[in-house]
Amino acid sequence: MRGFLIRLLIAALGLWLASALVPGVTISGTWTLIFAAFWLGIVNAFVRPLLVFFTLPLTLLTLGLFLLVVNAAMFGLVAALLENFRVDGFFAALFGAIIVSVTGWLGSSFIGPTGRYEVLVIQRRDSY
Repeated sequence: MRGFLIRLLIAALGLWLASALVPGVTISGTWTLIFAAFWLGIVNAFVRPLLVFFTLPLTLLTLGLFLLVVNAAMFGLVAALLENFRVDGFFAALFGAIIVSVTGWLGSSFIGPTGRYEVLVIQRRDSY
């Protein structure tokens, strides 16, 4: 449960950054931000795998670049579900999805499976 909440906050941070940096992305209110992060997780867990499966030939043909379009579609779908979350066009959804993905990747690299902050420490031993 703790890991879920931390990842939810990381997604909310990514959405906040996307709304601050991308001109066509607007999120009004803190609760909308939290609900958008929650719905983005739900959509990415259930809808995105189906869409990736059905568009696999196109994804292979474009060497994986079509996954950016799939991510933008999931971002736009969440915006369509929430009243105070607005995305103006494809490129706003694309850049917003990229910002949320990079933020999630960076944040999750420090969070372990139990939701605890983890850092890998490597000590070098000189052998003579």
